[in-house]
Amino acid sequence: MVEATTPANDENAGARAPDTSGPQPEVVPEQALDKLLAEAEAKIEQQRDAWLRAVADAENARKRFQIELANTQKYAIERVAESLLPVADSLEATLGAGNASLESLKSGVELTLKQLRSALEKAKVTEINPAIGEKFDPHRHQAISTVETDAQPNTVVNVLQKGWSLHERVIRPAMVIVAKAKAIEAPGDNG
Repeated sequence: MVEATTPANDENAGARAPDTSGPQPEVVPEQALDKLLAEAEAKIEQQRDAWLRAVADAENARKRFQIELANTQKYAIERVAESLLPVADSLEATLGAGNASLESLKSGVELTLKQLRSALEKAKVTEINPAIGEKFDPHRHQAISTVETDAQPNTVVNVLQKGWSLHERVIRPAMVIVAKAKAIEAPGDNG
């Protein structure tokens, strides 16, 4: 007859068999752990080195950008300066003309003005010269005074000085005199 074992009569009842239903931890020898640790440290060192290189590259790019920006600002007017050199040459030639006739001096000054306008045009500097009767534009004109006139109120009646703009940005507004409506005399003001 076979005896049935019950917890009461089993000698090994207190010790249970290990549960083998889940994943078992892998037993790794110490040498393998050292190898894994060395590989992880090497990978960390590679990533640290890559990070340091990226930081250095970013710093070098920033320095290059600052140098390029400084040079751009420093030499921004180079083309304008080159365009103005013939103007300076013409003025010097006019001054060195000595006993030149008034007509030849006038001709030289007109040529110089033409060269100057060409240089300004190349630099995208344009003239603001409002026509008489043009509506006053406070963004492009500066009213020096107003006068009572028969002209339409708030229109330009005289240009004292031309204005200038650079790429549509006003660098000097045109100085103008603006029309205002005539005052209406009240009855009985004749005295």
